[in-house]
Amino acid sequence: MRIYNTMSRQKEEFVPIEAGKVKMYSCGPTVYDYFHIGNARPFIIFDTLRRYFEYLGYEVTFVQNFTDIDDKMINRANKEGITVKELGERFIAEYFKDAEALGIKRATIHPKATENIDAIIDVVKKLEEKGYAYCVDGNVYFRTKKFEGYGKLSHQPLDELCAGARIDINEGKEDPMDFALWKAQKEGEPAWESPWGMGRPGWHIECSAMVNKFLGNTIDIHSGGKDLIFPHHENEIAQSECANGCEFAHYWMHNGYINIDNRKMSKSLGNFFTIRDITEKYEPQVVRFFMLSAHYRSPVNFSDALMAQARSAMERVYNCIENLEFLKKSAEKRDANDEENILLEELKKSKKRFLYAMDDDLNTADAISAIFDIVSAANKYISQDGSNSLAVIEATLSGIHELGGVLGLFESKEKIASAEIEALIEKRNEARRAKNYQEADRIRDELKAKNIELKDTPTGVKWSYIK
Repeated sequence: MRIYNTMSRQKEEFVPIEAGKVKMYSCGPTVYDYFHIGNARPFIIFDTLRRYFEYLGYEVTFVQNFTDIDDKMINRANKEGITVKELGERFIAEYFKDAEALGIKRATIHPKATENIDAIIDVVKKLEEKGYAYCVDGNVYFRTKKFEGYGKLSHQPLDELCAGARIDINEGKEDPMDFALWKAQKEGEPAWESPWGMGRPGWHIECSAMVNKFLGNTIDIHSGGKDLIFPHHENEIAQSECANGCEFAHYWMHNGYINIDNRKMSKSLGNFFTIRDITEKYEPQVVRFFMLSAHYRSPVNFSDALMAQARSAMERVYNCIENLEFLKKSAEKRDANDEENILLEELKKSKKRFLYAMDDDLNTADAISAIFDIVSAANKYISQDGSNSLAVIEATLSGIHELGGVLGLFESKEKIASAEIEALIEKRNEARRAKNYQEADRIRDELKAKNIELKDTPTGVKWSYIK
């Protein structure tokens, strides 16, 4: 597998630190609100990367943190008259609801900043002892210019970063570009005991501490949105490599931005949407499909028209699955005929195309195209009269589900369960056999109210979702 490494600005062959194992860290949300559509993209992308590694047989340790102490959290908690901890617990629970709906698996470990204060303090102490950090009135800062490699991820020299950065001006700093590792307590803020007095961690240090604690000093992959390259990931590298004296991460992966109707997402423009807002209008699986339909490093544009296209494309796959499940009931236990052998050959070719795409820097767009090749072949070569090979039907279904499962797609529909539909259809069949057509019609109407359409065929009743 080749991965585009932000550090080297080129695709590199992925070679894990330890054979057969992958250690991944991805920056998680600050839990002061529901996560927004921009957050959803890296969550989905790097969940898919984790799924693919597991599909290939790797043992993956995937860590994604929760930032549960932050200025935004303190301000919102004060506004609502609750503690920061209560606010964090509420939105961590809401994160899991939304993430699960989007098919995002839980990380191996979801550490919280507030539960790892000791680990954070240990890293800060180490930096201070090595001369990379200094304390001013209870605030501890990192000496940015002391780290010669600063700017190597964003590929900009320090003076250019200084010119373009929004710098927190603090008269106590030795240099405007120095950043906070530990913040002295202000009135009304949560705080923890430390060698520098009561205070709380800065934003960047928590990730370094959690990587060290749960994955070790050097990891295989660190990932996140493109917006995190500077200053967050640049600062993580500086403090981690200065503290530990070794490379922090071998590969850095960053996804592109998301725009709304061709404009940058912004609260001031009124086009800022949480994923909870979006999933009230679109099925979560459609959102996931949309996110994976473009290469992760490319910018994507979110719009109603494009979401409608994504929904229509997904329905094509689901209709194929439903058709195959229906034909499976009357399929014959025999070997494949000549036309069915063409389909089986297309299955093999499509799987190769899928793997090639995923191995080429997680090209999920081309991987999805490979699944649609299976659908096209199935629609072309599967007979609608029921004279199909059961083995071919099952192989086709298995192929769609296997590859779709790697992407977290086509695993289930958020509509009424097939078992419930089948039970109602059987009741309707019984009513028709008993010539109770009034009851049969009632059941048909009940299913129609649930957007289920019935079609009587020579091989039985076929049902489908009404679009």
